[in-house]
Amino acid sequence: MYAWSEEQLMIRDAVREFIEAEIAPRREELEFGDTPPYDLLRKLFSTFGMDAMARDGFERSIAFEKSVEAAIAAGEEPPQRTSKSGGSDPSTTMIPIIELCRYSPGMVTAMGVSMGLTAGAITSKGTIAQKERWVPELLTLEKIGAWAITEPNSGSDAFGSMKSTARRDGDEYVLNGSKTFITNGPYAETIVFICKLDEGNPPEDRKILSFVLDTGMPGLEQSKPLRKMGMHSSPTGELFLDDVRVGIDRLIGETEDVAGGGRDGAKSTFSIERSGVAAMALGMIDKALELSIGYAKERVQFGKPIGEFQLIQDKLARMEVARLNVENLVFRYIEQSRDGVELSLAEASAMKLYSARAAMEVALEAVQIFGGNGYMSEFQVEQIARDAKVLQIYAGTDELQITHIAKDLLRR
Repeated sequence: MYAWSEEQLMIRDAVREFIEAEIAPRREELEFGDTPPYDLLRKLFSTFGMDAMARDGFERSIAFEKSVEAAIAAGEEPPQRTSKSGGSDPSTTMIPIIELCRYSPGMVTAMGVSMGLTAGAITSKGTIAQKERWVPELLTLEKIGAWAITEPNSGSDAFGSMKSTARRDGDEYVLNGSKTFITNGPYAETIVFICKLDEGNPPEDRKILSFVLDTGMPGLEQSKPLRKMGMHSSPTGELFLDDVRVGIDRLIGETEDVAGGGRDGAKSTFSIERSGVAAMALGMIDKALELSIGYAKERVQFGKPIGEFQLIQDKLARMEVARLNVENLVFRYIEQSRDGVELSLAEASAMKLYSARAAMEVALEAVQIFGGNGYMSEFQVEQIARDAKVLQIYAGTDELQITHIAKDLLRR
């Protein structure tokens, strides 16, 4: 794949038209008015039938899983999937991400954590009953999800520094701990809480478990939205658990010995999140370049448009090179997904590292082209620069991505 097909371009144009009519006029409200993005996202989903497609895809997937279980129970040969990608077109997910990020990347973060990380964590390791209980409403945005791994003193060392615990008490578990920088935390109705099983053993030897919580459970407190540098349309908060009691039905997989445990499930979720950063970066780069080209044509200094100066042309050319490179990474991901090929953690890290850096560099060059105006919040490049920075931080910092890539290379 080296270009969008005509059908994909039609979808892109329709999504772009909706966003420019419904979301772009509310950009400042989302940025500075503490307006949660969820109603606008639900409207986007219903307008393009994305909620119905998500529910239909889920039902087909569950029906297939049940047929496999039934065949195994009967001692028969289990059925095989008819297509490697499960019949889904990954471009239908990537295109809305790219287009939303041209105006409001925070909305993508809010959407992706709910649909991708939270639903994905349950889908990856959960039982069929757990999937049916929580996943459909997450995929359709009827309910908002949060994936809670980061703690006040953990950051990149998510597992090693994790202090949140689960302790057995009869047929139940008692959960304690706190999480921070949790996307959708203030408004989440379904929360995947990742912690360590405390059996009186040293913290470094403890199993990683994941539980599904519902808002309003006794002992669970969700903070108000935190103030932050960028991604203002993505509510971020803290979670506090004080003796929250749960049954085994809320332990993902309903066993402490699920294959790979919570650690592998979390790493798989990280890979999903990191690959999505490339699509986010592409949308931000595309918009920054579009705005910069327009400004370079209109802004006159020393008697001519600044686009006629070679230093400005150099900036625009480098921005276009970055756009093409990130677009090719997105195309490669779409092709692999269609073929049912999952990215390794190192591949996802490489994708995120390059895309995040490219988005940040392009955003800062856009501010530079706009000069003093680029530093003002009335001009969108100021927002893009603030929003782009977090791509180098969340889902693992640039430094962590480099470590994953290098370790993979050295193992070969």
